[in-house]
Amino acid sequence: MKHVKQVKLYVANRNENCTECNFCKNFVCPSLEECIGCGACYLACPNEAVEMKEREVERHIRIKVDGETFSVPDKITVKKALEIVGYEFSKFPERGKIFAPCEVGGCWSCAVEVDGELKPSCVTPIRDGMRIETHVESYKEPKRLVHGFSGHTVGGVGTPWWLKGYGYIEAACFACGCNFRCPQCQNWTTTYCGKDLPLTPGIAAELMTKLRRAIGVDRMAISGGECTLNRKWLIQYIQELKKLNPDKEARFHVDTNASILTGDYIDELVNAGMTDIGIDVKGLKLETFQRITGLDSKLAEIYMKTEWNALKYVLDNYSSEVFVGVGIPYNRDLISMGEVREIGERIAEMDDEVQVCVLDYRPEFRSRIKRPTFQEMFEVWKVLHETGLKTVICQTVHGYIGPDGKLSL
Repeated sequence: MKHVKQVKLYVANRNENCTECNFCKNFVCPSLEECIGCGACYLACPNEAVEMKEREVERHIRIKVDGETFSVPDKITVKKALEIVGYEFSKFPERGKIFAPCEVGGCWSCAVEVDGELKPSCVTPIRDGMRIETHVESYKEPKRLVHGFSGHTVGGVGTPWWLKGYGYIEAACFACGCNFRCPQCQNWTTTYCGKDLPLTPGIAAELMTKLRRAIGVDRMAISGGECTLNRKWLIQYIQELKKLNPDKEARFHVDTNASILTGDYIDELVNAGMTDIGIDVKGLKLETFQRITGLDSKLAEIYMKTEWNALKYVLDNYSSEVFVGVGIPYNRDLISMGEVREIGERIAEMDDEVQVCVLDYRPEFRSRIKRPTFQEMFEVWKVLHETGLKTVICQTVHGYIGPDGKLSL
């Protein structure tokens, strides 16, 4: 048996900011009885009422990892135990490392086999005698948390603008977990949800197909959180969805921050059946991207470069067969009008006819910014229109401004 050295461990503590909203208890915390220091509640608390404090190692337990026995501290996560015994994790997919981007148990990208069952390593508590297998490629059906199956009247970034305003225009679901930490996250109850029942791609596809038929639409969308994090799951989901919806009218729409969307991943999505994609670009300058996403500079630089490369790759290779929409954030406290213009110019150089949707970022989650006024958003529309972009729509407090510059409710 191999022994491991003592390491720093942490425990969560509530501070005076706690309002007892119980979001952590009901949607995030994997171990209500004893804290395992996963940090999910720290990431998810909208009031920043959780602090992670160092604790002492109380005792060691034995676990078996890929057939080898180790002694590790008790009251930690499987991910922490694996790190202690030498396994590497990353927040950008890398060969030889376990991809663990969301850290709240939503995406299941970091899943390993625990006592014969697939579990997310980031929030699963360790226990004495546990058997862990890290090679899970053989699992035919991966899992992840997906919820919010519902009809949508507006759609997302990758929804054609001319469909908006005509009742339900698509069926949608939302994949839990995200690799960004946006303080103004507008879907944070999905981003930080880690306690729903996980779904296989097949079950999720069946639920979506039933919803499509119930509300009578052709478009089926998946968003998040960030839906691309669990690549194997998403590819199989679209494949299953296409099998269940073989008619020519069916559209399969992916909305994404594109931060891990490499060229080969895009190829795989298109081959699986993706017909529409919405790609958000969070900034052109690194400091802007960091301010919006809440990430450190090294990781932010990788993600920002990847999302811009993904947009160019899709437009260069698939614009004739995949509908493409581009999302741009706006709030004067997060991004300048000058940078918005530069973003518009860069997109126009790639394709001046691509649909560009500007999202008016407002106070959500931990942010205290003020929602942009209608006048501000109309100014954004004019600036982008001046760059040569032909299809600009802007979300506003009163509805959306269409490509013709007119307001639609």
